[in-house]
Amino acid sequence: MQNFRITSPYNNLITLKVTQGHFATSSSHINYYIDLTTLKARSSEAKAVAKSMASSYMATTVVDAIVCLDGTDVIGAYLADELSESGIMCMNHHGTIYVITPEQNAVGQLTFRDNVVPIMIRGKNILLLLATATTGHTIEKAMECIEYYGGKITGVSAIFSAVDSVEGHEVNTIFHQDDIEGYSSWQSHACPACQKGVKLDGLVSANGLNIL
Repeated sequence: MQNFRITSPYNNLITLKVTQGHFATSSSHINYYIDLTTLKARSSEAKAVAKSMASSYMATTVVDAIVCLDGTDVIGAYLADELSESGIMCMNHHGTIYVITPEQNAVGQLTFRDNVVPIMIRGKNILLLLATATTGHTIEKAMECIEYYGGKITGVSAIFSAVDSVEGHEVNTIFHQDDIEGYSSWQSHACPACQKGVKLDGLVSANGLNIL
């Protein structure tokens, strides 16, 4: 497997660690694994990611809560600070932004607890934050959850995205699939590597990579 790095031209703290190979996610097969571990967990990098993301929403979007997926909670907290300091509109009485993460039940559905919904979701303007968007399936599932509980999606952000929009919502991203030459994803039945009998190198989830 070949490894390389791609650094944002706007901030050298924001770097993708990329591995070429044959990988499977929950919804597709991909030919590159993108390691976002330190971007999500190292405070200096997470803050840099949040600062870059915040520029897409300043003075244009109302944000009451940030719903974090894929372990992006640290970035979400910094993003809330960046948006609050920029003077972004917020309808909460206390004038600050909630940062929350949904739970996932045994069948993969996203849910929020009863004590969270009336305070942080229902009637709130929600910014959805995730690490990667390969097919848009995770975004669709999260939107369905948020809208079911009465929230309103006002923005979607990802560190890396292979899709430009989902259900009419633009995906604001730092890195796009065009930044990785040859990046592709396929449904498992249409994966050219599988059709050639190439075994998977690993399984990719929100928690990282399991090498096979």
